[in-house]
Amino acid sequence: MGTENLTILIAAAAFAADKHRNQRRKGDEALPYINHPIALAHVLAGEGGIEDVQVLAAALLHDTIEDTATTAEEILEAFGETIAGVVLEVTDDRRLSKAERKRLQVEHAPHLSPGAKLVKLADKICNLRDIRRAPPPDWSLERRREYFEWARCVVEGLRGAHGRLEAIFDAEYAERP
Repeated sequence: MGTENLTILIAAAAFAADKHRNQRRKGDEALPYINHPIALAHVLAGEGGIEDVQVLAAALLHDTIEDTATTAEEILEAFGETIAGVVLEVTDDRRLSKAERKRLQVEHAPHLSPGAKLVKLADKICNLRDIRRAPPPDWSLERRREYFEWARCVVEGLRGAHGRLEAIFDAEYAERP
């Protein structure tokens, strides 16, 4: 990987770390939120063999618009059209109800760009792992099971994007609560 690509990845990690600096993960309040986007990048690169810097940077930035005051324009200006496009594809519209956002994720999954499908797959893998390891304290067993089933529905729409990541998801899903 060239210096320019490393610079993009480090800039994306620093940007995401700054934007998420006051956030913690729901299930493990001791963990800084930035661990989640880093985990996505690790799943993509380390487990999926993904080397596309645009996809890895988008994974690091995937929750900045949805979960912080970051705008699409900031991502576009700092990281360009391709990365911003992938981030926007995987960003839920927080103005909609949670049920509608979840429905739209299932509906839109088959129509995502190849890069967005990879980020979405990694996100679902990481979320299943986190829910099994340290579920949010207010999540009942039923809610955890519902999340696993919903994630499976989303991933069904991503099938064909990356066999290795899909197999990793399937293994995580098989260990559902």
